[in-house]
Amino acid sequence: MSNPWPEFKGKRVLVTGGSQGIGLAAAQAFKANGATVLITGTRGSAADYADDLSGFAYIAADFTRPEAAAQVAAAAGAIDVLVNNAGTGRADEYSDSGFRAVIDVNLNAVMALSVALHPALAERNGSVVNIGSLASFLALRETPAYTASKAGLLGLTRALADKWAPDGIRVNMVAPGFIRTRMTEIQRTDADYEKRLLKAVPMRRWGEPEEVAETVLFLASTRAPYITGQSLAIDGGLMLR
Repeated sequence: MSNPWPEFKGKRVLVTGGSQGIGLAAAQAFKANGATVLITGTRGSAADYADDLSGFAYIAADFTRPEAAAQVAAAAGAIDVLVNNAGTGRADEYSDSGFRAVIDVNLNAVMALSVALHPALAERNGSVVNIGSLASFLALRETPAYTASKAGLLGLTRALADKWAPDGIRVNMVAPGFIRTRMTEIQRTDADYEKRLLKAVPMRRWGEPEEVAETVLFLASTRAPYITGQSLAIDGGLMLR
C-alpha cells in the first residue's frame, strides 16, 4: 500500500506520553509514514513497557519536575512536529497538592516544552498538535484540575497559534471523547456503566486511538496549511447532546 501521508517522510516528530494509548497510536502512525519519531514516557527505558517501543527514540521524562521540559527539548533537538499528549489525572484533585500536580503536567509542561522548542519549530515551519479532551469544553466535577488544565489547554492553543503564526508555526488541538485505551478500561469492564456512558454518544461506540491519530496527522500535515488555533472534537457526536 502506498504511503498515505508522504509529507512526513524524513520529518522528526516528538510525541510526549507516546508509550501507550492515543500517544502511542499517533507515534505509530507517524512512524508508519516515514517519520523519525521520539516519544517520552515516565519509566526508565522503553523496555519497561509492555508494548514494543523499539522503533522510537525514547526520552524518560517526569513532567511534574519543572526542569523536565527543557531537558526533553534539549534531547529532542530539531523537530518538525510536536504532539503534546502527556497528561494525567488524580483522585485527589480537590487537594492543593493533587490540583497542582495535574496542572503542572497537563498545562504548565505543555507551555514550557512548546516555548523551549519554538526556535526549532520556527526554523522548520513546524506544527504543534495539543491533545485536549471534552473536558476542554465540559465540566468534570470529580476532576477539577483535569478540567481546568484541559480548558486551559484550549486557551493556550489559541494564544500560541496567534502569537506564532508569523513564525510559520501552526498550533491546533484535538479533543478526544470516550476512547478505547487502558485508561478507560475500568469504564469498559462494567457493562451497565458502559451502556449508560455510551448512551450519551450518538454513534453508540467507543472511539479508537487510531481514529484520533489520523486527525493528529491531518492537522500536522501540509494538507492543513491554513488551519491554526482550532480545536476538533473526536467524540462520536457526544458534544451534540
